[in-house]
Amino acid sequence: MDSKRIPTINMSDKLKIYAVLICVVLFSACYFDKKEQIYPQAAVATCDTTNTTYTATIAPIISANCASCHSTALANMNGGGIILDSYASIKPYVTNNFLLNSIVQNGSVKPMPMNSPKMDACSIKKISVWINKGALNN
Repeated sequence: MDSKRIPTINMSDKLKIYAVLICVVLFSACYFDKKEQIYPQAAVATCDTTNTTYTATIAPIISANCASCHSTALANMNGGGIILDSYASIKPYVTNNFLLNSIVQNGSVKPMPMNSPKMDACSIKKISVWINKGALNN
């Protein structure tokens, strides 16, 4: 019978292997993310909603996050026919809770913005406050 010797690993080599494995695990878990996504309550806590109005607050948020699909020019191509570029066009989606449910992404309607990160917590809070105050055209 031909006996083959099984190689052994000395203690020093074992420590090196463990050190490399630990480094790989630790460094592979590190990545950068948005503070608002990791700590949404921190962003909401510093969010000023005292003077939330449609014209000064809500329209710019909707324009920045929704206009690429839901403007008058693009709604039929990209936005399922839903237009959100004026108070009159947004109001029905506020009334039926579609707007808030879609940006909160609670599962009751399709999450928006589609194929993009969720809106930041402060913007969502501003829209929610505006809706809770009656969604006035001011």
